[in-house]
Amino acid sequence: MIDINSTLIAQILNFLILVAILRAVAYKPIVKVMQARSKKIQESIDQADMDRRSAENLLAENKAKLAAAGKKADEIIEKAEKEASVLREERIEATKREIEQMKKAAAEEIERDRLKMQENLKSEVVALSMAAAGKIIEKNLSEKDNEGIIKSFIDKLDEKKLGDL
Repeated sequence: MIDINSTLIAQILNFLILVAILRAVAYKPIVKVMQARSKKIQESIDQADMDRRSAENLLAENKAKLAAAGKKADEIIEKAEKEASVLREERIEATKREIEQMKKAAAEEIERDRLKMQENLKSEVVALSMAAAGKIIEKNLSEKDNEGIIKSFIDKLDEKKLGDL
């Protein structure tokens, strides 16, 4: 059995005193340090959770902004394509109008040249007719009759030319 003697009692008493001293000196500060550390770790975990939620919110906002920017870019591209199409159509229409004006101007110039050529041709025909008539009349008429006919022809010719103008 167990022998209870003074040594055992002294050892138990020393052990209890040591436990009380260790509890007062080491255990309470260690527990305080452990509680402080646990509290600090919990605060870090809470802060990490808040940061993670904040990062998720920021990521969602950035995704929304990116989607909006993509949509806006598509709208800008579509608008630019429409404007380019309208501009191209306007240029085509302007070119068509310019071509029509050029055709009209060319037709007018051709008509002026045709009228001028007609006048020149009439003048040449008159000159040739007069020359031929002059040769025929020169043989058949006297000089006085010849001059009267030529004068009468010139007067009629001037009246016809002045009448056209």
